[in-house]
Amino acid sequence: MLYEFLTEFLTEFQTPLQNPVLQFSLILFIILFAPILLNKLHIPHLIGLIIAGALIGPFGFNFMLRDSSIQLYGTVGLLYIMFLAGLEIDMVDFKKNSGKSVVFGLFSFTVPMVLAFFAGYYLLFPSLEHKMATSILFASMLASHTLITYPIVSKFGVTRNRAVGITASGTIITDTLALMILAVIVASTKGELNTSFWSQLTISLLIFGAIIIFLFPILARWFFKKYNDKILQYIFVLAMVFLGAFLAEIAGIEGIIGAFLTGLSLNKLIPRTSSLMNRVEFVGNALFIPIFLIGVGMLINYQAFLSDRETIIAGVVMTTVAISAKFIAAWLTQKTFRMTRDERRLIWGLSNSQAAATLAVVMVGYNIILNPEAVAAGAEPDRLLSEAILNGSILMILISCTISSFVTQRGAKNIALLNAASEDERNTEKMLMPISANTNIPELINLFNSFQSKNKKTDLYVMHIHKGNSPANEKRGNQLLETAAIDASGADNEIHKILLASYNKVEAISNFVRENNITNIIMAIDNETDTDVFCGPTIDAVLARNPNCSILLFKAVNRLITLKRTIVIVPRYAENEFGFAAWITKLWDFAKNTGIKTLIYCHAETMAYLQKVQTIMSIDVEFRIFDDFADYLVLAREVKNDDFLVFVMSQKDNESYNPTMTKVPHSLRSYFPQNSAMLIFPTQVTKVSEDTGDFHSAVVNTSKFDDITKSITGIFRN
Repeated sequence: MLYEFLTEFLTEFQTPLQNPVLQFSLILFIILFAPILLNKLHIPHLIGLIIAGALIGPFGFNFMLRDSSIQLYGTVGLLYIMFLAGLEIDMVDFKKNSGKSVVFGLFSFTVPMVLAFFAGYYLLFPSLEHKMATSILFASMLASHTLITYPIVSKFGVTRNRAVGITASGTIITDTLALMILAVIVASTKGELNTSFWSQLTISLLIFGAIIIFLFPILARWFFKKYNDKILQYIFVLAMVFLGAFLAEIAGIEGIIGAFLTGLSLNKLIPRTSSLMNRVEFVGNALFIPIFLIGVGMLINYQAFLSDRETIIAGVVMTTVAISAKFIAAWLTQKTFRMTRDERRLIWGLSNSQAAATLAVVMVGYNIILNPEAVAAGAEPDRLLSEAILNGSILMILISCTISSFVTQRGAKNIALLNAASEDERNTEKMLMPISANTNIPELINLFNSFQSKNKKTDLYVMHIHKGNSPANEKRGNQLLETAAIDASGADNEIHKILLASYNKVEAISNFVRENNITNIIMAIDNETDTDVFCGPTIDAVLARNPNCSILLFKAVNRLITLKRTIVIVPRYAENEFGFAAWITKLWDFAKNTGIKTLIYCHAETMAYLQKVQTIMSIDVEFRIFDDFADYLVLAREVKNDDFLVFVMSQKDNESYNPTMTKVPHSLRSYFPQNSAMLIFPTQVTKVSEDTGDFHSAVVNTSKFDDITKSITGIFRN
């Protein structure tokens, strides 16, 4: 029996491995240990995964075959890379830099195309009968590139740098042109290059683009409104990515184009600080993308590099031309738009790696046989791209990805360090979130996530106050706090859970604020059950007792993920109050994180201050003159159900106070019942009496407001 057990056990380890559980376990151990080992050697882990794939693949130790399962996961990983690139692009920057993206895309396509064509025509294929078609297809193969090093950029947190946006957007132009040349060459070899071909290609591309750009956001918004289940939302997003890729293939282009456009179409519906974004990034970076890289490594055939002279020549020529051409394109882009050296490194590093589109072109060219009749009679096949080009392309992929990883890591690291060095030293913010059984906890947590800034850490204290020392009340309170902790963990946030027993909520909140130096209070109000406290005695008391905090009152009706616009009503002289800088930075963090367009109604003088800061920001903001806060109801005809209403408030005797503010809560119930809304009570300038310990208002020194403006500007400069 022992002999049979050992025999069966050893059989499982015969190469290539047949047991799917053992295969997947091997892949997971590679994904686990490759980053750990290579980080000690300062080698990008992407290279480790590719090398590991080569070692375990059919041309290495033959532990695994590059079978359909590896190809499936690899396809998912490749589409994931392109989808994340589209999803994480700053859409305002994307629109602002669209012209630069076109220029880079043309540089990145034209330079390699020209150099590779002449290299193929005169060096690699001088004696071929069909050298013109082969050289053009060969050139298109080198003109494309894959954003294989995008995870490195994401790791260093510089995905919103303009160089990344320009490169990611330009990739679509480059790869689309390269793959269209592939389609044209294939059609010409089959004798199908006619008017019907061009008409069909144009119409299919137009239909495909319309579906992705216009229909996908509508479907996603409907789904996110109807279903709040986190797993369902993630599965829906994944399904949309593959549907977009499939539609692209039907239209006659590669699926990576569809995945990227799907990311762009869902960009504003998946905020970068949301738990959904966290899940999308986590699954891709933990599983799908690493398996794709391992699958690329499995293609590497070391034996062909050492034994076939033609393969070595092809690989050296292709690698030299591709790397040089992509560097020239990056250098031209840098000089044209006066970018920094590290931004050039990002552009070159991201666009230098060859993988997906290159493999697509070379495999199609390799499978096109120009003498099928002779092959049927027993002759050697005359392929459009030879086996030497196929093997040489694998060498090019390995070297280009290696160089790209090092270059991208250096550029991203330098930019991240520069951003960190230029940030002002700021104290950690502390935000208190009182909750009750009626609180919409998920939306309140989402709102908190949307206020997060890369320049400032915010500690979140979630508090539940129950009456008396009842075990049942304490149990319910702990359940609510645990729910909040779970919702916060979806976006990798930790909370401080505070459970208090008190008959006086105001006293409990105020004491906690003072003892723990809380800077912000955020409270969700349920209009149906808490009508007596929506700016009633409780809230008024909290405001009066905590003038050194900014207080945000939130009414959740629609999910933040489905909102289209933020409409902000600002009173006159708001810029002269102490809390101005704090609340405007929060709103702009909200706009950057969610991608929602912001429409600000304010007085001309306030607008001048805001526009001064807006000139250096990448936020979609529109300003409109609004002289009298008391006329805010005239805006009702412009407000739609998916708008988020924000009222900047003030307290009596402050400069921006308007008596109409007392009517805002009632107006929200009466005129805007279908809208989510928020009331912002900015921090007041206060000092504490040494005799009584009470807070008193201090005089605002408006001459120092330029310093406040500079501080706001500094927050967003990087």
